[in-house]
Amino acid sequence: MNKKKSTMAQWLRAAGLGLLAFGAVAVAHAQNAIEAVTSSTQSGAEVIRIDLAQPLTAVPAGFAVQTPARIALDFPGVTNAIGRSAIEVNQGNLRSVNVVQAGERSRVVLNLKQATAYKTEIQGKSLLVILEPVAGTALAVSSATVFAENRNRDTLPLRDVDFRLGADSTGRVIVDLPNNQVGVDVKQQGKNLVVEFTKSTLPEGLRRRLDVGDFGTPVQLITSQQSGDRVRMTIEAKGDWEHSAYQSENQFVVELRARKVDPTKLTQGVGYNGEKLSLNFQNIEIRSLLQVIADFTNFNIVTSDSVTGALTLRLKDVPWDQALDIIMQAKNLGMRKNGSVLWIAPKDEINAKEKLEFEAKAAIENLEPLRTQSFQLNYTKAIAIAQGLTGTGAGGGGGGGGSTTTRILSPRGSVIAESRTNQLFVSDIPSRLAQVTELIQKLDIPVRQVLIEARIVEASDTFGKSLGVRLGGGIAGERVASSAGNRAFGNLGMMPTVTAGTNGGANTATTTWTNSNFINLPAGDAGGTGNAAGAFAISLFNSSFSRMLNLEISALEADGKGKLVSSPRVITADQTKALIEQGEEIPYQQATSSGATSISFRKAVLKLEVTPQITPEGNIILTLDVSKDARGVNTSAGPAINTKHVQTEVLVENGGTVVIGGIFELTETNDESRVPVLGEVPYLGALFRKRERVANKTEMLVFITPKMITDRNAAR
Repeated sequence: MNKKKSTMAQWLRAAGLGLLAFGAVAVAHAQNAIEAVTSSTQSGAEVIRIDLAQPLTAVPAGFAVQTPARIALDFPGVTNAIGRSAIEVNQGNLRSVNVVQAGERSRVVLNLKQATAYKTEIQGKSLLVILEPVAGTALAVSSATVFAENRNRDTLPLRDVDFRLGADSTGRVIVDLPNNQVGVDVKQQGKNLVVEFTKSTLPEGLRRRLDVGDFGTPVQLITSQQSGDRVRMTIEAKGDWEHSAYQSENQFVVELRARKVDPTKLTQGVGYNGEKLSLNFQNIEIRSLLQVIADFTNFNIVTSDSVTGALTLRLKDVPWDQALDIIMQAKNLGMRKNGSVLWIAPKDEINAKEKLEFEAKAAIENLEPLRTQSFQLNYTKAIAIAQGLTGTGAGGGGGGGGSTTTRILSPRGSVIAESRTNQLFVSDIPSRLAQVTELIQKLDIPVRQVLIEARIVEASDTFGKSLGVRLGGGIAGERVASSAGNRAFGNLGMMPTVTAGTNGGANTATTTWTNSNFINLPAGDAGGTGNAAGAFAISLFNSSFSRMLNLEISALEADGKGKLVSSPRVITADQTKALIEQGEEIPYQQATSSGATSISFRKAVLKLEVTPQITPEGNIILTLDVSKDARGVNTSAGPAINTKHVQTEVLVENGGTVVIGGIFELTETNDESRVPVLGEVPYLGALFRKRERVANKTEMLVFITPKMITDRNAAR
């Protein structure tokens, strides 16, 4: 029994030591956590204290956002131990603090009233964030986001300035800094964003203007220039946009994105994004339930007197905007949002009120005095804009015209197009004039142009070979004596006249040969080159010259190569058809209905007809019609036309080359003519046959190269 107690005691002692060791290890590996966030004022500066469970080893990385004014600090390996993610402060320049945890990383976001510079300092287990004051004249300086201060007195050159397309049509301006100590100031001036790099220089290769308007982002132009000991970068943007800037090591990034704000949504973003809440009510009044939502969200809710009834509701961890949507659907309620004020009423009441407002607005438009405004157009014809405003399609420059569904002007509005000075004079109410001004700004822009170059390459390779033979003979005729001198009877075939002898110069005897061909298979014009074949002949006589044998061998070999390149090119505007052609018009006779003949003309030309379309991605869609006609052989009805034609539609990248079509022809012929039986005898049969071989190859390829012409930079 004592032995069992001793064993049990030893086991308990070992288990206790194990638990102590495990606890020590757990404490050693305990993760740091944010325990509290407070705000105070010290020496005129606002100080945000972030208390942690353990001291930080280094100052956390952070970045500032100009619009909306925010400062974000990232704490790797730190959790959120506060118990909530939102802390309302509303003191000085600090509105609220958000602590968001994602995995083993936490981010502290300081929501400010006005953008300002900040400094961070580690003090024991706390991190102090010191905000610079923004009151008075110092606001203009401190409203810029300051990322770092250049502690070097010497100026350093920037390495590179680049633009990239981000997700959701976000424009990213990326600057490679010489080091991470370069001071950067970001501030918005009107529609432009100005970024200044202190104690920096700009190399000659980077002093340029980047036109990035074709990427479809808010960023249009990026201009970098030297200004004293600073580099000033101006980012020109269009539309309603927002920006964010951050720096990672030696790379500074400015992102501009289109601001997507739905005024009817309670929280911006996809789906429901409100803070989650839990509700459990039994038969609660709707008006009281809406008051609970108002207290949770800090929205001002105005409830109509016709909103009545009770509701039993139980929701757990549901976004508050989804909870409000569920409540309104249950009671057939509608909502209208104006800033931070929500008006909730039955849907019929809201629709009736909006109808009255629209009717009152229409009545005011009928009574509102008209104004006349002139518009000077630079790139678009005034009459085309006038037709679009009135929706009539009329060719005149007159007034209002008939009303259609596409009419932009009000029923009382009118427009006059003055073609001589290319001006528009629009008379309408002020609200419609503002719409016309915005429309003209979007339409009266220079049209992009495209250079289209086509190359039609024709190559030919011809080869012809012919081998033939002639075999004949002759017999000598009678001798004829003449006292009058030589008397020639002429020769048959190839043989010449042979003089047999003379008699004192008075009488001459001449031998006449009767010659004929046994085998007549001479070499032909192989390949149709028009050249005569070369020949070699030999004649054999007997000892008495009374009989002869003729042998003629003829041969021809022709080899030719040719290449023809035609390169038409034309410049045209986007989505505008262009045509260029060169050649001749061939006349021919044509019968008329009366029986007489008339002269008509048929074109034999090199033609390029193209309509380009520039896509938002910068590629080019081409609708092409390319042909190359030439005069052919003459016929009884007139000359024929040799045609090469391709018609297609193709997508090509800017400056790229594509083969849109090609034709390849190969002609091979082997002809042999021979005497039956004799032509088949080995070796000797070559004297009784003729052979011809022809091999012709022709190939045609059509290349297209479109290039966009961007000379706007040179024009500035």
